[in-house]
Amino acid sequence: MVGRIRAWHQRHWRDRSRVEKVEVQSRVIWRCSTWFFFISWDVPFVIQDLRPEPLARALAWAVLATGAVQAFQGLRAHRDALDQYLGRGVASRRPLVVAGVLCLVSIALLAALYAVHGIKDTELILVLVYVVLPFGMTYSMLTTPWKFLLRSALLAVPTAVAFTLAGVPAARVVSLALAVALSGTYNLLVSRCGAWTLSVMWESDRARETEARLAVAEERLRFGRDMHDVLGRNLAVIALKAELAVQLAQRGRPEAVAQMVEVQRIAQESQKEVREVVRGYREADLGVEIEGARGVLEAAGIGCDFSGPADGLPVEAQSALGWVVREATTNVLRHGDARAVAIRLALTERTATLVVENDGVPERPAGTPGSGLAGLRERLSAIGGTLEAGPAGGGLFRLTAEVPR
Repeated sequence: MVGRIRAWHQRHWRDRSRVEKVEVQSRVIWRCSTWFFFISWDVPFVIQDLRPEPLARALAWAVLATGAVQAFQGLRAHRDALDQYLGRGVASRRPLVVAGVLCLVSIALLAALYAVHGIKDTELILVLVYVVLPFGMTYSMLTTPWKFLLRSALLAVPTAVAFTLAGVPAARVVSLALAVALSGTYNLLVSRCGAWTLSVMWESDRARETEARLAVAEERLRFGRDMHDVLGRNLAVIALKAELAVQLAQRGRPEAVAQMVEVQRIAQESQKEVREVVRGYREADLGVEIEGARGVLEAAGIGCDFSGPADGLPVEAQSALGWVVREATTNVLRHGDARAVAIRLALTERTATLVVENDGVPERPAGTPGSGLAGLRERLSAIGGTLEAGPAGGGLFRLTAEVPR
């Protein structure tokens, strides 16, 4: 059972894109940071000076309980605020208001705890910095940076009033107020800057997807223009000659047969030209595809190494293996999490063997193979070739194509 759960978790993680992984890691860091400050700053400094008097003990536990609620509720509010910052919806203002109220309640309880001598004034700063953390991390993403810094600095006013009433020395009150005012800068750097980095990464990821779709659309337009250039003129000539043949036939003229023969010849030439256009569209040059794969993979931060002869293959074999390289590169970018790809080409007297290997094997359950690999097998089998693909052990995925020379 434990093994299945671990395998499911790994598949779930490996199936995520790089940007999704960065976002998950950022969210985990934010959560751990909040609880870390609560456990390392709030809890020990409140507990170590815990007095036996009932009021002091009650206030101390109230401070800790409110701090824990702040961490839990603040993280939920932060999650919604992050989704709004990334353009995934509109966050409700209610969680932010609750976080602000909890922050003020914690400040009041902390001041009351000091008034009953339940905590030392030298330890107030660290506890106070945590108290404003959950609210500040959320609010920093729901307004502009300058407004946030100004309004978070205003939080120093109720802080100064509360601790002055609690009997904290004036110099210490000033330091506490400054700590609260300056904590906004820390919250802005930790929360807002991290969210901004995520938004830039998501925008870059969407730009890459748009670029890929535009490249496909441009190729379709190019193919459409080629087909139009080939068929447009010939179809116009065929229409004119067919109309002329009809008129001649209606008049009983023998020239109608010659015109129809000419129509037949032009139609056959059009067929030939269309086949040439399609053949040129479908053929892929192996050297060009390898260089293109290397450029695309390196742009994605994946190393690519090629070894093998640069020439010595017939056109059909080069075209088939070029499609193998193209499909393998696409699969690495879409489905794997590779850091390095190795492409090896080996030639014998009778066959050419291309091996594409990467270290980002997707840990998915066995299922129906993708249409891309099925199409490659059909393409290779048409020239007597074979294709094998699957995990090779040690986290490697290997695709092996063999074609006759």
